[in-house]
Amino acid sequence: MYAMAGGIFMIGAAYAMVPLYRILCQATGVGGTAVAGKTEKVEMMKPVRDRPIVIRFSAEKYASMQWNFKPQQTEVKVVPGETALAFYKATNPTDKPIIGISTYSIEPWEAGQYFNKIQCFCFEEQRLNPKEEVDMPVFFFIDPEFMEDPFMDKVEEIMLSYTFFEAKDSDKLPYPGFPTPKVEAL
Repeated sequence: MYAMAGGIFMIGAAYAMVPLYRILCQATGVGGTAVAGKTEKVEMMKPVRDRPIVIRFSAEKYASMQWNFKPQQTEVKVVPGETALAFYKATNPTDKPIIGISTYSIEPWEAGQYFNKIQCFCFEEQRLNPKEEVDMPVFFFIDPEFMEDPFMDKVEEIMLSYTFFEAKDSDKLPYPGFPTPKVEAL
């Protein structure tokens, strides 16, 4: 029972951290979040062909989320300095529209600084109408600087995991430093 409560707390805490992740990660690129200027780097990169890395994909959803959500491929092989495209599929099997929002993680955590997403669906609300199914792309690359980090010498696999949560108006949290809008009773 305590383990289940702890798991629920951790998932709820992860969803509650979405605004903070959005501010921190999009500003700094922490954890592989796309940052302005990355496209110029992509144009100048040279792939390191002698170091293939397996990227594995995982999909989770919060217990109350009614979508079906899964990666369309279990893994791809890339080399540092090469772009890759992967897809996740989300389906709303219900008879009502559902808005979801996702967070992600990269393991090993230390590899996150080299995992760069050019395009992805994380931290953006996704609305799926009843019975709607969508493909969600993740366009990414492993920074060639990965090769220069001695802590990455033995890293042969990286796991990219997404977790979807149902976004509800009552769950929207204010950004730190911004006033909370007042809701007046009717």
